[in-house]
Order: sequence, then C-alpha cells, then structure tokens
Amino acid sequence: MTAKRRILVTSALPYANGPIHLGYVLEAVQTDVWARFQRLRGHECHYVCADDTHGTPIMLKAQAEGLAPERMIADVHAEHSRDLAGMLISLDHFGSTHSPANEAVCRRMYLTLRERGFIERRTIRQAYDASANLFLPDRYVKGTCPNCGAADQYGDSCEVCGATYTPADLKDAVSVISGTPPVDRDSEHYFFRLSAFEERLKAWMAGGAVQRSVAHKLEEWFAQGLKDWDISRDEPYFGFEIPDAPHKYFYVWFDAPIGYLGSFTELCARTGLEFQDFFAPDSAAELHHFIGKDILYFHALFWPAVLEGSGQRRPTSVHAHGFVTINGQKMSKSRGTFITARRYLDLLPAEYLRYYFAAKLGTGLDDVDFNLEEFASRVNADLVGKLVNIASRCAGFIHRSAGGTLAESLPEPALFAEFAACGAPIAEAYESRDYAGAIRQIMALADRANQYIDQRKPWLIAKRPDGADEARAVCTQGLNLFRTLMIYLKPVLPEMAAKAERFLRDAAWHWDDAATALLGRPIGVYEPLATRLDPAVVARLVEPQSPAAATPAASAAPAAATGPVTIDEFARVDLRIAKILAAERVDGADKLLRLRVDLGELGERQVFAGIRAAYDPATLIGRLTVVVANLAPRKMRFGVSEGMILAAGPGGPDVFLLSPDAGAAPGMRVK
Repeated sequence: MTAKRRILVTSALPYANGPIHLGYVLEAVQTDVWARFQRLRGHECHYVCADDTHGTPIMLKAQAEGLAPERMIADVHAEHSRDLAGMLISLDHFGSTHSPANEAVCRRMYLTLRERGFIERRTIRQAYDASANLFLPDRYVKGTCPNCGAADQYGDSCEVCGATYTPADLKDAVSVISGTPPVDRDSEHYFFRLSAFEERLKAWMAGGAVQRSVAHKLEEWFAQGLKDWDISRDEPYFGFEIPDAPHKYFYVWFDAPIGYLGSFTELCARTGLEFQDFFAPDSAAELHHFIGKDILYFHALFWPAVLEGSGQRRPTSVHAHGFVTINGQKMSKSRGTFITARRYLDLLPAEYLRYYFAAKLGTGLDDVDFNLEEFASRVNADLVGKLVNIASRCAGFIHRSAGGTLAESLPEPALFAEFAACGAPIAEAYESRDYAGAIRQIMALADRANQYIDQRKPWLIAKRPDGADEARAVCTQGLNLFRTLMIYLKPVLPEMAAKAERFLRDAAWHWDDAATALLGRPIGVYEPLATRLDPAVVARLVEPQSPAAATPAASAAPAAATGPVTIDEFARVDLRIAKILAAERVDGADKLLRLRVDLGELGERQVFAGIRAAYDPATLIGRLTVVVANLAPRKMRFGVSEGMILAAGPGGPDVFLLSPDAGAAPGMRVK
C-alpha cells in the first residue's frame, strides 16, 4: 500500500440557466469514478463543485421568467443537486458561486492580485445596446463573419471557419437582445496581467500538469502570445461588485473557478478541514480539476496564473475530456437528442449509464458517443450476461448444499490469485483515467469466471449422491471471483456493489479486500443485481418532448378571454373522472403538488397541480376528481404534466377540487 494521499478534486461548474444534460453527466461520472477509486484505495479524497450562477445570460433569463436572479438560481440549484445525486455523484459539497463564502474568496484574491501589481485599468470601446441600456457581451452580438462571410455568427468567433474576432469586426452586427445595431462606447475596465505569467505557465505545463494533446494546444496560444484578461463588466450585471470600483462587476469567468475555493471553504467550515493544507503554495496535497475540452484556456492558463498571482498553489493536474454525441450527432433540442439527466433518470437506472460512459472513457480528448443500440446491448451483455450471471448461477447451490454457508477453502486458489494479481494493472488504469482499459480487463476476468463455472458444471456435480460438497466448493470459488470483480467495479457501480456486499454479508469493501477470499461464512439469498434493458425503453430517451410550459395553476396570470366558446370547441375537451393514487410536494416549487392519477381505460398519468397551499397531499390519496385528459403533455423543470386537474376558487388556500358524486369511477367521461 502506498502512502496515504490528500486529494481535492473538482468537476467544472454547471451553469445555472438550465438542467443538467448528459454532456455534463459524462464529466461528473469521470470525476466521481476517480474520487471513489481514491477513497477505495484508502486515500483522503474530497470532491467539491458548485453551480456557476453569474453573468448576463442568468440576469436576462431571470428577467424573462419574472424572477429575481437569486430565486432562479436557487431553484436550479435544487434541481441540479437532485439530478447529480440521482446519478450517484458522491460530492462532499455542492455550493454556489453566489455565496458569501465565494464573494469573500473573490475579494481576497482580487485585492492580493492588485497589491502585487497584476491588475491594470484600461479604457476600452465595446458594443452597447442603446435600446436595452446594456453593454453587450461578445456572444450577445451577432452578424456576418468578417473572414468567411457566414451569416448569423456570434461576436467572438465563427462556428463555420473558426476565426476569432471582436464584435466590432462583425459585418451587419445586431444585438441579440433588441435586434438593433449596437453602438461603441468607452468604458473603464480591469485587466488581469496574464501575460506576466507566460514563462511560469510553460514550466508548469512541462511538468505534466496537462495531457500531451492539451499541451500541444496550449503551445499554439503561447505562440500567439498570452493576452491580458478583461475581468470586469459594467452594470447592469448579476455578480459581485469589484472592491473600490462602483458599478463594476467581476466577469463570470473570474469568480466561477474561484467557486471551487468558495465551495471548499464551506466544506472546511462544516468538517474542520484546514483550507491552507490544500491551497498554501507549499501544500503537499493534490488538486485535480476535471473539465471539458472547450474550457481549456480558462483552466490551463488563466486559472493557474490567478492562483499563483494571489499567493496560492497551482493545480496538480487539469484533466480534459471530449464532448458527448448522441447516435453520432451533436446533442440537439430540435432533433430530440438533447437528453437531460432527469429525462434519463425518469426512464433508466443511473448505474447503467455510469458503466457505459466508463467503458468508453480514455485518457484523451476524444468525444464519447452515446449510441442507444450499443448502450442497451453492452449493458445486457456485460452487466447482466457476464457479471451478475456469476452470482446468480452460484448462490443457489450454496443454499441448497450447505444451508447458505461458503466452503472453508477454494478448490482452485491459483485462479483466485490470478484475479487478485490483476488489481495492480486495473488500479493503474483507474489512476490514469483510462476507465475503458480498466473495464476491458475486468470484463475479460468475468469471461474467465464464467468459463470456470461452465467447465466445472456445478449443476451436474450436485446431482451426484456425493457431489454436494464439491458443488459447494466450485460455487464458493465462483462467488469469490464475482466478489473480486465487484470490488474492482465499485467506483463505477457503487449501489450494485453495496447490494453485493449485503448479499455476501460482507463489510464495506476496500480495494485490498480483493486479494483475500471470503470463506466459511453464511451468505444471504441472492436477489437480482441487474436486469436486462428493454431497447424500446432506451429508444424513448430521444422521443420528441413537448415544449416546456408552466401549468395553468402556476401561471403568473390567466390568458385574456377571446370571446364565446362554441359547442364544437367545448366538445373537444375530454373531461374524465380520475382517482388520485399518490400525491407529494415538489421540491423547489412553492405551489405545486405532483399527483399520480388513474384514468381507467386511459391508464395512469402524472399531473402537476398548483394546489399545494390548499391541500395536504396525504388527504388527497384515494379521492376522485375531474381531469382534462386530452391536454397536450407539458414538459416542466420537475417532469412532464400529462393533464390538468379542475379546481375552483380565488387561489392560495381557497382552491377546491371538483368532486364527482357517489357512483363515479375512474375513466368515466364527464358529460
């Protein structure tokens, strides 16, 4: 066993203007598997992250939704926290960049940078929307590319030819907000002197802090010369105000990476960890960042320089990965391939996706394709057909031949030793983030274990009058091989591993336990640890989804009346009797209850209703009410609402469900 390491690990901050999607899930899984592996090896490993909450997009979206930015990001934080937990991401702390802790760290680091001469003030000319009274970020200006002539390009780079430029270079530029041409105005801005760190960054990079392919990309930027970084924005802006600079705010990309430190500060306050043990310049602890390849500049150049300039240690490593594609194409809302974490979790178990991503993640920047057909076949073949098949084939013989107690010795200790010896190369693969390599080795061992059982045929041995002990021994061998495989897969499949621990009545596993056999002790009754994926259910991941919309009960105001409704129009409304089977409050929603209703021949449906202030959910279960059954499904942040509950009253606690007379039954049409 190597010396115990102290490790702090982060994944990039999800932006708080939308749901977690599979692209971010890939990164969270990559980080989580590595953190779980380190803990399994006995190292001290802390995993922190936070929502990225500042900037113009957040401010404008909150305005569009009629919410204060603080309320919107709080709602999104609850959603992100729920979905990351659903994906079994073992965060020690998930904070927010809009926190007192993060603001304090931002101010401290900025003031240190200023005192050390790394902050300069300059007057710049930038695009301004006179209609919206707002300075425009680069990506809030669109126009024709000055290099290739492609239309509808953002103000920082062309998606067609890859050229980079400023909004002033665009032809026919317009504001994304108002559609009017922007004007240029002078403004004083604050710059971080990134250029002062060029040689130190080259030395840091040469020390192996980034992947080789990343180093090649960084060399391109070094060849162009590092440019000083504009870290300020003008009001109105949602963020932290810069000290001694009224009406100026930290640019989101200044305070966002500092969010790692803000989140860790909160973890320290909760647990008693010492912040300086991990961030002092001479710290012996490790700091590892997992990021997507699209934010390399910020994490591999800007961030290490800010850390060093403010008197703190640089990252040990920055680990970059590629994007997620769906069936070979970029994720797209229009094509139905923009899959959110919630959409996935509503249909399928998290561990199947964790396994699939791990089986495809290597050490490079290659994109990972989520091919739905391959996903189903791989899970069914590997997890069901190979892995848990070992346990299901062996457990019954242990109970039938020995009352559920394992044999006292292994019939083939050399085979077990072979499995145990593979722990070193598998650990090396995990350590280097070559999860695909680790999975290949583990599944090759699973094949060996199944071959052993096929060759020994315990089902035939058990039929012999004197075969009970031998069958028990063969199956004890098989279960120990299964146990070793599950220990190796525990970073990827934590819930399945926990179930296997309980099935074998074993203590929580550590990595070194794979080298010691489990003998002469009772085990539990085997229950399925994995079941086959139905390709039809997997295909539903990319079924067209209805546009997001609020329920009528939760809308800010009713739509204006447009005149009388004809009898034909009213006849199109399908009103049905529904029985409420389940009711619960919706986390993050003040007005909503989530109802599961029975509509008879139309089946069961989920409906969100804005009646939380009027009803205790427990009092609704078993009650009959009236539902609009042919309302188009509506996708909300909390799930899909598949109907509308009818109610009357002025609102708030004074809302009353419509209740049918005695004798009504679920599914009856209301006439």
